[in-house]
Amino acid sequence: MSNHSLNGKRIAFLATDGFEQAELVQPWEAINKAGAEVVLVSPKEDKIQGMNHDKKADRFSVDQSVHSASAEDFDGLVLPGGVANPDSLRTCDDSVSFVRDFFKQSKPVAAICHGPWTLIEADVVRGRRVTSWPSLKTDLINAGAQWVDEPCVCDEGLVTSRNPDDLPAFCEKAIEEFAEVRHAEY
Repeated sequence: MSNHSLNGKRIAFLATDGFEQAELVQPWEAINKAGAEVVLVSPKEDKIQGMNHDKKADRFSVDQSVHSASAEDFDGLVLPGGVANPDSLRTCDDSVSFVRDFFKQSKPVAAICHGPWTLIEADVVRGRRVTSWPSLKTDLINAGAQWVDEPCVCDEGLVTSRNPDDLPAFCEKAIEEFAEVRHAEY
């Protein structure tokens, strides 16, 4: 794993019901182990439902409502996948604004699997090289992205991966990007 230190950094994880549990838990543990404070942000209060593919998994306690969260208070953002999670997030104006603000502030963002759906809604993929779960390929291309089928892609602080099998590379690259101070202006 990465030898980058995230001591003193705060990383937001934006999710709601239907997130793919492994895509939240593995990055959460890796980023926390690297020294960062990790914060679960959601449009829902109390708890959100994780999934293991199409089966219910664990419920997770939300740390902060996206309605009161500000990208200024964080050093980076992680967007786990799962089908229902990003589909719901992209219909929540506060979630979309929260994501967009990380790009406006040139802060790193890591999105895996179906997570890039929220990036499309935030209109932040135009001209960027990305990957995702294969079913998002056309959506990302239509939003102006250059889609590639690779385990982990990084474009100016935006880290994307395809699926849970890519989590080791995704976590390592996300930590590396979160360890940097500033990224290219969006």
